[in-house]
Amino acid sequence: MNASRYRNASYHSAVHLLRQLPPDDGIEVAFAGRSNAGKSSVINRLCGQTGLAKTSRSPGRTRQLVLFALDAQRYIVDLPGYGYAKVSRDLKQHWQQLLDDYLSGRGALRGLVLVMDIRHPLKDFDRDMIRWLQQAAMPGHILLNKADKLNRQHQTNALREVSDYVAASKADISVQLFSALKSTGVEALEQRLDEWYQWSTKPA
Repeated sequence: MNASRYRNASYHSAVHLLRQLPPDDGIEVAFAGRSNAGKSSVINRLCGQTGLAKTSRSPGRTRQLVLFALDAQRYIVDLPGYGYAKVSRDLKQHWQQLLDDYLSGRGALRGLVLVMDIRHPLKDFDRDMIRWLQQAAMPGHILLNKADKLNRQHQTNALREVSDYVAASKADISVQLFSALKSTGVEALEQRLDEWYQWSTKPA
């Protein structure tokens, strides 16, 4: 494993339409999560850069598909956050359609990281994403972020709850504890991503 692969990430583009994406022949891993789950902080911690993915106290800051390049053919894709973002109904509908089209039609997409606030796991959006992963036979990886906010017993309980739900769904999804603040679980996340990005080979 070579963590510098992620440390070298750089901003590539922010797109409102699928036709603005790079050619569909590389490898992309998407990061999804409800508003305020800490998705941008997770990406920043993974990449060792405090300002790569923009964070905000206002939920719903990510309003496009934001791409970060790891190399010429490998990308992290930051998906729009959902939940209680204060935006217009039309914009929310646009986000939903953009997300649906990307997830269902993007050949370069190899896996999805779903970020949850460990204190509030398995909200409707989270369950919808798990259901989509199961139906699409797409591998996923759940980060129970903000684990530093709970004691060990409550962390264990949350991990068991989500793991049991995933097992019942029969989806190909792994689950781990994570803390963007304390860097807990970064190595395990890197190992999962290494599999998807196929660093030992060129993208097919």
